[in-house]
Amino acid sequence: MAALNLRQPPPEDEWVHTYLKLLPQWKPLALSHQSMIPISISRVNQFDAARLDIEMSAMLKEQLVKVFSLMKPGMLFQYEPELDAFLEFLIWRFSIWVDKPTPGNALMDLRYRDERAMESRGKVRTGLEGPGLTIAQKIWYCIATVGGQYTWARLQSFSAFRRWGDSEQRPLARRAWILIQRVEGLYKAASFGNLLIFLYTGRFRNLIERVLQARLVYGSPNMNRAVSFEYMNRQLVWNEFSEMLLLLLPLLNSSSVKKFLSPFSKDKSSSSKVDDDTCPICQAIPTIPFLSLPCQHRYCYYCLRTRCAATPSFRCPRCGEPVVAMQRHGGLAGNTNPNQ
Repeated sequence: MAALNLRQPPPEDEWVHTYLKLLPQWKPLALSHQSMIPISISRVNQFDAARLDIEMSAMLKEQLVKVFSLMKPGMLFQYEPELDAFLEFLIWRFSIWVDKPTPGNALMDLRYRDERAMESRGKVRTGLEGPGLTIAQKIWYCIATVGGQYTWARLQSFSAFRRWGDSEQRPLARRAWILIQRVEGLYKAASFGNLLIFLYTGRFRNLIERVLQARLVYGSPNMNRAVSFEYMNRQLVWNEFSEMLLLLLPLLNSSSVKKFLSPFSKDKSSSSKVDDDTCPICQAIPTIPFLSLPCQHRYCYYCLRTRCAATPSFRCPRCGEPVVAMQRHGGLAGNTNPNQ
């Protein structure tokens, strides 16, 4: 009991000194246990947002062109790069500059976040937290998107107008043209590499966002898509259908299509008269008319002769009867075997 009584209690402020001494060691340990929540932003949403922004800019441009429709034709075409830059600046000014999403990002429930600030951020709940872009990031975004695209478009049009790529030009212009082509090739290669990285990680869909560390994240974790899946499916179906038509239409034969649609024609008399005057094979008026026997339908000599030579059992496309001979139209010559 005497030994226990000899021990003195610690001073009252000893706990405070011990806490302040160990606090720098506890803080990194606490942050290491609270790691970043991995979030996955839909790649389709990010691509759709970019596409919607392009469509919005095209709609604004169309309405602005209608305003100048009564002016001198071709005058607005000279200032098309300036018009595109002005519309892009308006979208940037009333969206990104005031910490609001672009129209496409708003429809996809996306916003820009400064990814550099997330490395030093301690409190994490959903993984979507984080400040917006800084003023410097906004200004550089405007310079890269609006100013960069305008400068590049003007440089390409000026070099093409001055014909820098011609071999007859002076060496300085030729070197400038080669430099422009190489820069464009390097940019496309870098953009393709960034696309592959984006498809793998889902972060930074273009080079500008990667350089500025401006990442697209969801604005609200509980907000639904503004564009319904039903509308997107219908849009995809129509796009695929139009691409299929663009692929198949050049492969279709116009004469076969006319033949297929001829029974549904309303004006039977006029169509039959036109059919009698034209060649059933090339659908043109025969320059050297010949008649197929025994059906007496009129053909071009070369069309009928080559078709009968290629197909011995050739049948008339109009009546379906086999052609056994051919005769000159209006002539008194005897019958000619088309297969000879």
